[in-house]
Amino acid sequence: MAHFSGEDEEMLQAMLRQLFQSVKEKITGAPSLESAEEILLRLEKTDENFHNYEFVKYLRQYICNTLGSMIEEEMEKCTSDQNQGEESGYDTVVQHVTKRTQDSKEYKEMMHSLKNIMMVVVESMINKFEDDEVRSQERQKKIQKEKSSSYCTDNCSDSDSSFNQSYKFCQGKLQLILDQLDPGQPKEVRYEALQTLCSAPPSDVLNCENWTTLCEKLTVSLSDPDPVFSDRILKFYAQTFTLSPLHITKEIYTSLAKYLELYFLSRENHIPTLSIGVDISSPNVIRLLKKVRLLNEYQKEVPSFWIRHPEKYMEEIVESTLSLLSVKHDQSHLVSQKILDPIYFFALVDTKAVWFKKWMHAYYSRTAVLRLLEKKYKSMIVTAVQQCVQYLESCETMKGDEILEHSKHHGNKQKIFCYSGQELQYIYFIHSLCLLGRLLIYKQGRKLFPIKLKNRKDSMSLTDLLVLFTQLIYYSPSCPKMTSSAHSENYSPASMVTEVLRILCDQKECAIECLYNSTVIETLLQPIHNLMKENEATPNFSETALIHIADILARIASVEEGLILLLYGENMSSSEEESLTGAHIIAQFSKKLLDEDISIFSGSDMLPVVKGAFISVCRQIYGTCEGLQALLPYSLHASIAKAWKKTSFLSERIPTPVEGSDSVSSVSQESQNIMAWEEDLLDDLLNFAATPKGLLLLQRTGAINECVTFMFNRYAKKLQISRQKKFGYGVLVTQVASTAAGAVALQNSGFINALLTELWSNLECGRDDVRVIHPKSTPVDPIDRSCQKSFLALVNLLLYPAVYELVGSQELPNKKEYSLREVPTCIIDIIDRLIILNSEAKIRSLFNYEQSYIFGLRLLSVACCDLDTLLLLEAQYQVSKVLLRAQEENILEISESHREFIIDGLSVERNHVLVRINLIGGPLERVLPPRMLEKGDDPYPWPMFSSYPLPHRYRSEVTRNADIKHDSDLGKLLLRFKMSDKQAEWIENCRRQFCKMMKAKPDVISGGALSELLEKFVFYLTENPSECYFPSLEYTATDANVKNESLSSVQQLGIKMTVRYGKFLKLLKDGAENDLAWVLKHCERFLKQQQTPVKSSLLCLQGNYAGHDWFVSSLFMIMLGNKEKTLQFLQQFSRLLTSAFLWLPRLHISRYLPGDTVESGIHPVYFCSAHYIEMLLKAEVPLVFSAFHMSDFAPSQICLQWITQCFWNYLDWIEICHYIATCIFLGPDYQVYICIAIFKHLQQEILQHTQTQDLQVFLKEEALHGFRVSDYFEYMEILEQNYRPVLLRDMRNIRVQST
Repeated sequence: MAHFSGEDEEMLQAMLRQLFQSVKEKITGAPSLESAEEILLRLEKTDENFHNYEFVKYLRQYICNTLGSMIEEEMEKCTSDQNQGEESGYDTVVQHVTKRTQDSKEYKEMMHSLKNIMMVVVESMINKFEDDEVRSQERQKKIQKEKSSSYCTDNCSDSDSSFNQSYKFCQGKLQLILDQLDPGQPKEVRYEALQTLCSAPPSDVLNCENWTTLCEKLTVSLSDPDPVFSDRILKFYAQTFTLSPLHITKEIYTSLAKYLELYFLSRENHIPTLSIGVDISSPNVIRLLKKVRLLNEYQKEVPSFWIRHPEKYMEEIVESTLSLLSVKHDQSHLVSQKILDPIYFFALVDTKAVWFKKWMHAYYSRTAVLRLLEKKYKSMIVTAVQQCVQYLESCETMKGDEILEHSKHHGNKQKIFCYSGQELQYIYFIHSLCLLGRLLIYKQGRKLFPIKLKNRKDSMSLTDLLVLFTQLIYYSPSCPKMTSSAHSENYSPASMVTEVLRILCDQKECAIECLYNSTVIETLLQPIHNLMKENEATPNFSETALIHIADILARIASVEEGLILLLYGENMSSSEEESLTGAHIIAQFSKKLLDEDISIFSGSDMLPVVKGAFISVCRQIYGTCEGLQALLPYSLHASIAKAWKKTSFLSERIPTPVEGSDSVSSVSQESQNIMAWEEDLLDDLLNFAATPKGLLLLQRTGAINECVTFMFNRYAKKLQISRQKKFGYGVLVTQVASTAAGAVALQNSGFINALLTELWSNLECGRDDVRVIHPKSTPVDPIDRSCQKSFLALVNLLLYPAVYELVGSQELPNKKEYSLREVPTCIIDIIDRLIILNSEAKIRSLFNYEQSYIFGLRLLSVACCDLDTLLLLEAQYQVSKVLLRAQEENILEISESHREFIIDGLSVERNHVLVRINLIGGPLERVLPPRMLEKGDDPYPWPMFSSYPLPHRYRSEVTRNADIKHDSDLGKLLLRFKMSDKQAEWIENCRRQFCKMMKAKPDVISGGALSELLEKFVFYLTENPSECYFPSLEYTATDANVKNESLSSVQQLGIKMTVRYGKFLKLLKDGAENDLAWVLKHCERFLKQQQTPVKSSLLCLQGNYAGHDWFVSSLFMIMLGNKEKTLQFLQQFSRLLTSAFLWLPRLHISRYLPGDTVESGIHPVYFCSAHYIEMLLKAEVPLVFSAFHMSDFAPSQICLQWITQCFWNYLDWIEICHYIATCIFLGPDYQVYICIAIFKHLQQEILQHTQTQDLQVFLKEEALHGFRVSDYFEYMEILEQNYRPVLLRDMRNIRVQST
C-alpha cells in the first residue's frame, strides 16, 4: 500500500473499464446476479482473449513479484524429492506447490494487500459513476412508460453498473404474464409475455405461488402451431434445466414428460405411422423431436447430481420417464398402419440408449429403475424383447439383399430427410438391444426374466434371449443406411450385438449366468458346424459374422468357467456327431481354415482375419495345460508353423516399391497385411510356450528363435501379450528359460543383453535423465527396489539347462583393466563383474562396490540352490576359493595370536553363501547363518571361517534316525515279499502294505531295510513283462572296460559332495568316493548302449549327461555304499517306466524317445511331469497357481529343479527316501502328486511371498520346512483316483511307438 500512488489508481481504473467493456455483452445476457458472477468466474475458459486483458497481465505480474521466488524454491524441493526416489507426475507437483503457496504467510499478506488496493479502486469508480447511475435510472423509468415489456431486459443490461442489486419477480407480475399467455390474447401480447418470462431468473419464477398454474399454461402453449412460440418455451425449459437446482428442474421435466405422454395418447395430433415413416424436415416432427431431445439431454445429465438430493425427486423423474416410454397405442390389425410410440422418437435422438446406461450405472438410481420396471412398467422390457424377436424374424424371412435394395431405393427417393418404417424399426431395434444388454449386466435386471411375449406359447428365458442375440450376429444383413454411411458400420446388427455380448463377457457373474451354458455355446458354434458340412448347402455366413463369433468365443475361453465349458461341455448329448465339445469343434474349424480346406472362403481378402480370429480362440485354449491336452490330436502347432513359413516366404518376395510408381500404395498395403499376418502367426506360436508341453511342440516347429525374437521386440515396446491375457511376458520367459534351446534363443534375440543393460543402469549408473540436486540415498535393502525386478528376471533365467548353455566351458574375461563405461552383455560378464571379484581392477570398476557385490552374492546364493549350477560354477571358476580368499582378506589382526573377522554386510553375505554351497542337508540337517545382524552385545554370534572344514555349528544334531533295522512291523512287511502267489496280486499286496506302513509308521521305511525292500520289489516287478516299459539289454562291460573312463569335473565334485553328505548321515564309509565313481562310470557305459547320436548346436546334447546323477547318488546312499547292489538295482530298474522320471540321465539322447524330442533337449520330466503339475495345481490349489502367474514365475521351473536333484537340500534324507520309494512302489505319477502336496503345504507362505514380490527366491532358497510325504498320503491317494488314468497314459506315450 505504501507504493500505491494516484497514477496507479487511474491505471487500474482504466484496466477495469477495459475488462468490463469487453465482457459487457456476456454479463447483460445473464438472467441473474449469480449467473453474472458465474460468467466472470469462468471467464478464463470462455474468453480466448482473457490473457490479453491489461488487468489480467497486472495481476499476473503482481503475483510473480510477490510469490515468484517462493514458488521456485518449492519446485526445487519437489525435484529433489523426485531424485531421491519419490516418483510423482507433473500434476502432483503442481498440486503440491499450489497448496504450500496458498498456506504460506506471504500469500496471505499478498491477498490482504491486493484486497485493500482493489477496494480503493472500486470505491473511487463507484463515486464517479453515481451521477451516471441516477441518469440511467431516470432514463429507464421513461423507457418503461413507453414500453413496459422492455423493463426486464433494461434492468438486466443495467446490472453491470449495480452489482449489489437483485431483481425479484413479484407475484403481481407473474399474474400479469399468466393473463397475457392466455390463448385468447393477441399473438404479440403472448410473445412479449413469454419474452419477459424467459428473461426473469427461473428460481424467482418457480418460487412464486402461481407456478403450478403457469406450468399448466406453458404445457398448453407447447402445442401452439407457431414454431417461434413453442421454441421460446423450450428455451425457458432449457435455461431452467441448466441453471436451477434439482427440485426445480424436476418440476419442469415431469411437466414436459406428462405433456408428451398426453400428446402421444391424444388422437387429435397427427403422429406419423410406421408405413409413412418420419420426415425430419416436417415442422411438426421438428418440434416434436426438439421436445424429445430436450428431455433426453436432461436424462443424460441428471444422474451426475441427483444423488445429492432427496430420493423422491429421482424417483419422480424415473417414473415420469418410464410412464412416457411405456405409452402404447391401440394397435391396428395391419402393422404398417401402426402409430409410432414415444420410444421410436427417443431411439431417433439416442439410438444406443445412453440415458439408460447412465441411469443403471449407480446403485442409487438403478434400484429405483429396476423396481419400477418390475412392478409397473415391465411392458417396456417386453416390447424391447419383442422388437428384437421381430427383427430376427424379418431377417430370417427376407433375404439380406432385398432388405438392402429396399433401403437404398427408399433412401434415394427421400434423400436423407426421411426415415422409412423399416429404418425406424431398425433404429428401435438397436435401442432395444442396447437397453436389454445393459439390463442383463445386473442381477436384479436378470431377475425380470423369463417374460411372456405375445403370439408365443413359451416364456422367453435368459438363455432364449442370448440365443436370439447370437443368431442376430450371423442371420442379420448389413445395416440399412441411416444418417450417413460413415456410421453404418457402428450400427450394424452384428457389431452391436457383439458389443453387448463383450460387455456381458467382461462381467464374470453375468457371463456365468447368461453365456456359460451349452445352449448358447451351441448357437455360437452353429455356423461353424454348417460350414464344416461340405455335403450340405451352407448358408452364406459373412466373414465379419464369423470374426464377431470368434471374438466372443475368445472372451469365453479366457475365463476359467468358460474354458471348462468349451473343453468338457455341459451335459452334452452323444446321440449325434455334434457331441464333440466346443473346443474340439473350434480346433477342427481352425485347422481347416489354416489348411485352406474350406472352399467357401477361397480367394477372400478377409480369410487371414478370419483365420487369426479363430486361432486366437484356440490360443486361449492351448495356452492352458488342460486345453493343450484336449487340442493335441489336431497338431495346430504344425499347421500354424506351416502357415507362418508360407507367409514368411511371401513377405520376402514382395518387391521393393519404386518411387513415383502407381503401385507403391498397393504394394505397401499388401506388404503391411502380410507382415501383420506373419506377426499374428508368430504370436500364436509363441503362446504354445505358456505350458511345458506346449514349449516342446513349439521347439518341434523349428520357430523357437523367431518367436522369442518377436517376444523380445514386443517386450521392448512394452506391448501386452493379448487383450484376454491378464499378465505380461514374464511367465513365458520363465518357461522358455527352463530349456536349453529356449535359453539360447533368449541370448540370440538380445533379451538377456537388454535385461543386463537395464540392470547395470539401475545398479551402477542410476537414471541419466534425472536432474541431480542431492546425492542419491544409500539403499537400505540389500537389493535396492530399483534392481529388484532385474534380479528376479535373472533368477528366472538361471536354471541349470540355461546356465550350462550360456556359461558351460567358457572362461571368465578376468581383464587387467575395466572401463567405467563397460556394460555386461551376457551371463559370463555378470559372473565376472559381480560374483568373482578376484582383482582390484574389478573392484575399482564398480561405482557402488558394496551394493553391486551384495547383488552378485545374492544372485550366486539363489543360483547355487540348483546343485548342478553350483557344481558347474565350482568346477569352472572355483567359487568357494574366491569367497574364502575374500574372507581371509577381511580378517583384522588384533595381536600376533588373535585375529578377528570384520563384520560387515559383505562378510556376512559371503559367510552365508559359503555355508550354503558347502553343506548338503534338509531343513533339520543343516543350519544356515542369517544375513541380518542381531541386537545386543554380540550382533553376529555365528562363526566365520576362511578355510575348511566348516565349523560344526552349522551341522544340526537333531536328525531322525535313518537306519532302523530291527522292528517287528518291518519284519511283517519283508515277509510279504517272500510270498509267491500270482505276480499281479503279489505286487498289489506289496503296494497296499507299503501304503499302510507309510501312514502308520513311516520312519520304519528307511536305511538298510529300505534298500532290501526296493531290491526285492523291483526284482519281482521286472519279472512281470507287463510291468516292464523298456526292453531288457545285456550289459557285459567289465571293470577293465570302464577303468580308463573319465568322469566330468561336475560329476567328480558331485561325488565328493555326496560322500560328505553320506558320512554325515553315517550311511557311507571311507573309500565310498571310488565306489560311487565306479557306479557312475558303469551307468554311463550302460546308458550309452541305449543312446543315439544327435547333431545339434546345443551343448547339453554333445556327449554325456551334462549334470551330476543325483538319483544314482541317492540310491548309492540308500544301498549304504554297496556298489554291486546299486548297479544291479539300476540295471533292473531301468526297465521300468518310473526310471524315465526319477533317473533323468536314463533318457539322455535316448533312442527310446522320438527324434524331434531328443533334438529339443527337453526331458520328459519337464514336458510330462511338470506339465501335469501345472495342470493339477490349477485345479487343486488355484490360489497358488495364480500366485505363480502374478509373480511371473512358473511352477514347472521349481519342480524341475526339485526333481532333478531328488529334493536334495529341500527335504531331509528320510523324506528323500520316502519320495523315491513312493514313486517306485506306487508309480511315476506320484512324482506329480508329491509336488502338488508340497504346494498345498506351502500355500500360505507362497501367498505371503507373492505379496512381498520374492516368491522365486523363497522357493529356491528355502527348504521345505515341516513337509513329510507321509502326512499327505491320503491326499495323494485322492489325487491318484482322480488323475491316474490320464497321467499314466501320457507318461507311457513318451516312447517311440512301434509300427
